[in-house]
Amino acid sequence: MKAIMVTAFGGPENMIYTDTDLPEMHAKQVLIRVAATSVNFADIKARYGKKGGGKLPFIPGLDVAGVVERVGAEVTHIQAGQKVIAFPANGSYAEYVAADEDLTFAIPDHLDFRTAAACPIVSFTSYKLLADVARVEQGETVLIHAASGGIGTTAIQLAKILGAGLVIGTVGDESKAQFAREAGADTVICHQQEDFAARVNELTRGVGADVILDSISGRVFEQSMACLSPYGRLVHFGNASGEVGRFQTVDLHASCRSVLGFSFGTTRQKRPHLLRPVAERVLPLIADGKLQIKIGKTFPLQEAALAHEWVESRRSTGKVLLEVNQTLGSQD
Repeated sequence: MKAIMVTAFGGPENMIYTDTDLPEMHAKQVLIRVAATSVNFADIKARYGKKGGGKLPFIPGLDVAGVVERVGAEVTHIQAGQKVIAFPANGSYAEYVAADEDLTFAIPDHLDFRTAAACPIVSFTSYKLLADVARVEQGETVLIHAASGGIGTTAIQLAKILGAGLVIGTVGDESKAQFAREAGADTVICHQQEDFAARVNELTRGVGADVILDSISGRVFEQSMACLSPYGRLVHFGNASGEVGRFQTVDLHASCRSVLGFSFGTTRQKRPHLLRPVAERVLPLIADGKLQIKIGKTFPLQEAALAHEWVESRRSTGKVLLEVNQTLGSQD
């Protein structure tokens, strides 16, 4: 099969489109013919050797959409021929992947592969962040950083679906603001041009945001503490800035505020059973069009290096996809 292999840690020039063996599968796994996969910032970190500690060479990627080719002897809920999304065991930038049954989810036949490939990481992560970690309540104010990205645009919509009142987004570049507005953000602030904490406090009449989703860390995390409401929950789930954000314990106890951490990767590895209920909640929303996954650009698999360059440029909006099998895509 064809796949993208990272042959050395570093830039996208180390991503090679090449032939490799079909993945081995054990009794509790399924073999999936991939229609499309998505590009996530974690893939870029892995390429630099900053995530997962993988050995070279390796296939990058976290999620796929495709058709099940074979099932292991102990698989009970997935059948050959089903359309699925999955989080494969060893990379997704390939024509075929093996995935645990617990991390494979059947999708409706009418859900197209492009949308399906764009949804797993962003929809599952957004739902976990808002519903399970932050426990957003009816009418609350939600502040979402990196609001024009895949998770940002998905979280904006889910926040509204889950009952949030005011949803505020921040972006690093004013050119991205419209994308967040189109996703449903009530207000979008460019944190490079404006003190977003002061603006959030102004919009909330000094109360602050009840829920803040932060994947940037560093200065953005620290400023977020200045606009987190009493009883507010700040959920830290990434460090795209590469910087460390700091806070003091005195910022928490009297105000009853919380700083919470979440990693989808850790959940996938250590508590995969928590994802089945998420799939049951979000996949119908996507299939019915109530939750729309914003797709920015699509590249063929062999141009994965160009896709990485685009995401790494910080100019991308929405999800960036890699089309793997055009024949499957044409069957939608």
